[in-house]
Amino acid sequence: MVSPSDLKPDRVIRAFERAGWENLGRMGKHFKLRKEGNRNILSVPVHGGKTLKKGLVFALLRCAGMTWEEFQRHYR
Repeated sequence: MVSPSDLKPDRVIRAFERAGWENLGRMGKHFKLRKEGNRNILSVPVHGGKTLKKGLVFALLRCAGMTWEEFQRHYR
């Protein structure tokens, strides 16, 4: 079981891709992700190997309309 704090950005991006989000590529220091049928665009920061904080992860999940349990199924 994965902890919601201090997740690696590349693994978070891959988890969203497995959940059906399309990676639009890198724009500056952020990767943009979009999903058909969802008007939100997720922006995942990739700042030189830093990890993502718990609050940011839950904000991304809220925008994506996912629960923590759903996200864990895609996070490997």
